[in-house]
Amino acid sequence: MVVYTDQGETLLLRRTGNAFWQSITGGMKWPGEAPEAAARREVLEETGIAAEEGWCDHQISRCFHILPEYRYCYGPGVIKNVEHFFSLRIPRRCPVQVNPAEHDLSRWEQLPAAADSVWSWTNRIALAQIAQELV
Repeated sequence: MVVYTDQGETLLLRRTGNAFWQSITGGMKWPGEAPEAAARREVLEETGIAAEEGWCDHQISRCFHILPEYRYCYGPGVIKNVEHFFSLRIPRRCPVQVNPAEHDLSRWEQLPAAADSVWSWTNRIALAQIAQELV
């Protein structure tokens, strides 16, 4: 989930305990939660941002191997993850209320700089795509 403003700023969250920056992430609740419903829920849970408009399902999914040190977050034997790309465009920065169980800081940053500071390659690609669409 990439949350960004009309001015080309994006919201980044710092993961508690790992100290790396990322866009909003999360998983679907089983059984039956759709990817879009999960994206909307995760934005609200992780930031407190509630928005009715500005959502985009980019119809892009990327598969990646889960690093061994993060496999405890998944079910037994799960070594790959499929990530769905969604974004939320809002008019301007808004207050963010991070969930301290997941993140300890938030910041708004211009898209090109944000892409250089995130940990995940899939996150860098998503931020670069949003930056390109704003040009």
